[in-house]
Amino acid sequence: MLTHLVTPLLMCIGMGLAYLGAFAHPAPHHLPVAVVGSSRSAQLLAQSINDKAGGDLEVRTVAHRSTAVDQLKHQDIFGAYVPKGDGSGKGRGDAGDGNGQARVSGNAGATGGGRSAGDARAVGDARSAGAGNAATPELLVATAASDTSASVVQKIFTPLAAQQGAPLKVTDVAPPADDDPTGQGIFFLLVAISIGSYASVAVIGGAGAVLPIRLRAALAVGTSFVVSLIGAAFAGPVFHLVDHGLWGLWGMAWLYSAGILLIGTGLHTFLKRWTTLGVMALFVMLNFTSSGGIFRPEMQNGFFAALHSFWNGAGFVEGVRSHVYFDGYGLSGHLWTLALWLVVGVLMVGVAALAERRRRSAEAEAAANAAAVAAAAVAATVPEPAPKPVRGSVDDGVEEELEEAVGV
Repeated sequence: MLTHLVTPLLMCIGMGLAYLGAFAHPAPHHLPVAVVGSSRSAQLLAQSINDKAGGDLEVRTVAHRSTAVDQLKHQDIFGAYVPKGDGSGKGRGDAGDGNGQARVSGNAGATGGGRSAGDARAVGDARSAGAGNAATPELLVATAASDTSASVVQKIFTPLAAQQGAPLKVTDVAPPADDDPTGQGIFFLLVAISIGSYASVAVIGGAGAVLPIRLRAALAVGTSFVVSLIGAAFAGPVFHLVDHGLWGLWGMAWLYSAGILLIGTGLHTFLKRWTTLGVMALFVMLNFTSSGGIFRPEMQNGFFAALHSFWNGAGFVEGVRSHVYFDGYGLSGHLWTLALWLVVGVLMVGVAALAERRRRSAEAEAAANAAAVAAAAVAATVPEPAPKPVRGSVDDGVEEELEEAVGV
């Protein structure tokens, strides 16, 4: 019985390492933000933040507010600060996207310290150069891209606005649905679809082990269809996580679920009772933590940030965000990610089919060999029947001997 406890203990260790490793100490790592303005004051402001930095942010300057909005909607940046008195983003055409890029420290505490000489010059120049064009400093964010990133950016720039003697005005250029104010409902939808998918793997692999693998694969595809419909129902009519684009969400949910079910069905041929642990490692421990549903990769360490670039959970979460909130920008890349995982599932089923065919052939050959050996053993242990007496010359000899005996 103790051997059966190995699986839950490994699950405990894996979940602890994955979740705490990914979520325990979120901090910005090269989080891209922008300062709006083409004047010397904007450059000095970016430089003053950079002087306090350690590489947590990547700050760029953009000439116009409209350019910053476009970059937010393309998720090139996750915050744009418009200093008080800088009207460069209002009433002008787009002339470009900035004067360069600099790395800068941006944790919440780094910007709340004393005013440096460069910071003071930046504020002073902003007031003198553009006074009257913007009444208060403004921060542009896109909450639908990541609520946590938007919160971090707001904590960074709020003390900076206070140095200008005005409250910070926050403008959300891409808000999530009204019934999903944090935008994290998509992540929990990912959790529901994932559990429905990988839990079905255990049933198909266990109860359906006697079925040919082509039938198990068909069951996996059919189950993924049902799971994706349930997910779409949750996202739409049940909880209203999205207010449009529901059919597109359903399509991505099917791609995602089918990939998990086919990969798990193929893995069961090789892992057997360890399949549950294997699919949990792939589609829970590494998947949920790298999906970007809670913290984007810019808020995580390098390992989970790297997984975000190609893991299937990230493909689903970012694909739904792109489809619903960002006019499909970057959607094709996320669809390719989901499609490639589905292809991996198909290949895994094919490899499992070949392995099972070879296993059946080996078993049939072993059974034939065992039958031949058994037959030989039986033949060696059972004695041969005694030969019957032969009539003819032998009988005639016996009769002659009897006649001679009588004569004597």
